[in-house]
Amino acid sequence: MNLIRHVTFRQLQVFEAIARTNSFTAAAEELCLTQPTVSMQIKKLTDAATISLFDYVGKRLYLTDAGKELLTASREIFESMSRFEMTVADMKGVKQGKLSLTAVTTAEYFAPRILGAFSQRYPGIKVVLNVTNRESILRRLVNNEDDLYIVGLPPDRDLHITPFLDNPLVVLAPPNHTLVGKRRVSLKRLSNEPFVVREPGTGTSMSFNRLLEERGLTITVRMELGSNEAVKQAVIGGLGLTVLSRHAAVHELQSRELAVLDVEGFPIDHQWHIVYPTGKQLSVVAQTFFNYLLKEGKDIAEEHLNNSISQDE
Repeated sequence: MNLIRHVTFRQLQVFEAIARTNSFTAAAEELCLTQPTVSMQIKKLTDAATISLFDYVGKRLYLTDAGKELLTASREIFESMSRFEMTVADMKGVKQGKLSLTAVTTAEYFAPRILGAFSQRYPGIKVVLNVTNRESILRRLVNNEDDLYIVGLPPDRDLHITPFLDNPLVVLAPPNHTLVGKRRVSLKRLSNEPFVVREPGTGTSMSFNRLLEERGLTITVRMELGSNEAVKQAVIGGLGLTVLSRHAAVHELQSRELAVLDVEGFPIDHQWHIVYPTGKQLSVVAQTFFNYLLKEGKDIAEEHLNNSISQDE
C-alpha cells in the first residue's frame, strides 16, 4: 500500500469534512460538491487505504480506529500546508491567510473591537471568530480546530496559557436596588438576595460558587439563563442580582441601567487568557495576532472597560 501515490488532497478534504460534520450531505454542501461526488471520493480513499474508515450504527456515522488515525494525519497535513502558505506570504512581505479564533461568550464584548483594529492593520488576513460556551471550547481544543482560544478560566489541560487582560467579576443590580450606594456590603447580607445566574459550568459561575463555598454560604437562584444578555435584562427588570464580568456590562453601566454593588470579596480579580495546546506550532498569522494582542489589542479592550469604570466614579 502506498497512500502517498494514490490519495489526493481533495479526498482528504472531503474525508475531514464528513468526519467533522458526521454527514455526507453536510460535507457536500460545505465543499460545494454533489453528494455522489463526495461518495465517490470517499470510495476511492477507502480503496486506497484498504480498510474501512466509517461505521454506521443505526443512522449515525462513526469513525473507525483507522478513520480516527487518518483524521489526525489529515489535519496535520492541512495545518502544515496552511503554515507553508502563510510563510511564503510572509517571505514576500505580505501578511495574508486565515485566522480562526474561538472565544467564550463574554469575550464577544471586547474581541470584535480588537479584531476590527487587527483587520485594519492586516487587511490580507481573513478572520473567523467563533463565540461559544465553555463546553464547546473544550471540545474544539481537544480536536485542535482553531488557531487560538480566548477563555476566562483556563481548563485543566496541557496548554500554553498567556494572560493578557484584566477580567473583574462584579455584582450587578438595578440602579434602584436598596444596596446601591451602600459601602462594603457583606457577602452574608448579599446571600439573602435572589440571584439570576448563567448556566452551570461557566467560568463566572464556578468562581462565584467557589467564593460562596469558602464562606459557607449559599444563594437563592430565582432564574438560570443561557446568555449574558438574558441575565442582564432579567436584572434590569428587577428579578434579582447577578455576578458577571464587567466587560459584559459596559454598555448598561454607561447608560445607568445597571449598577455595580460594593461587596466584600469583589471584584473577583480574574484575567482573560489566550491559550493553545502545548507543543502546537503557531502559523505565521496566528503568531502575528498573538503578538498584536499582547502589545496593542489589550489596550483597546482596557480603554473600553475603563470608560464604564469612570461612569461609576
